Amino acid sequence: MFIMTFNIIRPRLALALIASMLLAACSTIPQPRTQPVPKPRVELPRPPVSKPVILDKPAPARPPVAVPSGSGGAPEALEAQINELWRNFPGRTGVAVLAIDGSWSISKRGEELFPQQSVSKLWVAMTVLDQVDRGKLKLDQIVRITRNDLAVFHQPIRDRVLANGEVNETVQALLELAITKSDNTANDSLLRTAGGPEAVRDFIARKGLGKIRFGPGERGLQSGIAGMEWQQDYAIGNNFETARAKLSYEQRKAALDRYLADPVDGAAPLAIVKALGELSKGSLLSPASTRMLVAMMGRTSSGPNRLKAGVPAGWQFGHKTGTGQQLAGVSTGYNDIGIMTAPDGKRYAVAVMMGDTTASIPQRMEMMQGVSRAVATEHR
Repeated sequence: MFIMTFNIIRPRLALALIASMLLAACSTIPQPRTQPVPKPRVELPRPPVSKPVILDKPAPARPPVAVPSGSGGAPEALEAQINELWRNFPGRTGVAVLAIDGSWSISKRGEELFPQQSVSKLWVAMTVLDQVDRGKLKLDQIVRITRNDLAVFHQPIRDRVLANGEVNETVQALLELAITKSDNTANDSLLRTAGGPEAVRDFIARKGLGKIRFGPGERGLQSGIAGMEWQQDYAIGNNFETARAKLSYEQRKAALDRYLADPVDGAAPLAIVKALGELSKGSLLSPASTRMLVAMMGRTSSGPNRLKAGVPAGWQFGHKTGTGQQLAGVSTGYNDIGIMTAPDGKRYAVAVMMGDTTASIPQRMEMMQGVSRAVATEHR
């Protein structure tokens, strides 16, 4: 019975043995490796790369004003404003600003010659006061003015001369009329008393005022600009304007063009503001004469809507205007120069010289006001 059982079981064992061998053989065959599926990359924004900070060399703080007054350069904002005003204004114009108590200046066409017109009365006044300082003239010296001394255009003293035959005025009174009222006859009378145009030219040269010319006086200057020879009866009524109107346009234009191209009374804006600066500092006249002239400039009644209208309340302003002739819509020699004094005492010399322009009177005034307003705005 045991034998029979063994015989039955043995084939089963053999089959199991064979199966186990097959399984063992299969386990030795290498299986291919499954690669993991890569995850998609997500690009994140890179943070900005900051430069390393060097702690032992900090950057200097930026000042509120690019270059303050007196530091060797003009304020950038002021320079930009003046450039804009000058660039947009029609015609040939010169502008200059000088920090009298600083060391900077700004100019546009600052070295070119522009017609001065009545701005030149300032040099006559300085020449007279210089002679007073040197004992050659006296403020209470009497000057006789007759009909033959009358000039042209604006001359308030003329009516008194015509009514009385002659007028006797002191040098000081004539200075007041010439500067504050821009009286042409008063100015020419002072010029004659001081020794004529050569005396003024000598003063300008002796004081080293630079590119400032002085013409022949009002009568010769205005008649030459119009293309005429002076005649004394032009001083009465509207005789000058009537005679000028008889000239052809070509005659007047040729004469005016010659004048504008090479003005006999020409001055450079930079030279003017430098002279105003020297006057303010007392370098040209005695202290008493300096105070007198600066005070007279402060009482000037002409041109209230030119530079003066842009000067803010609390500031002091003394100035001298000039106004030339006009032809066919072109105005010439429309000027204003002056000294602005801030509430803290700092001073600026300003000159705006319009050689020729087609701008209207309000536009001219607005441009001048813009310059003086900009100076005050950028004052530090």
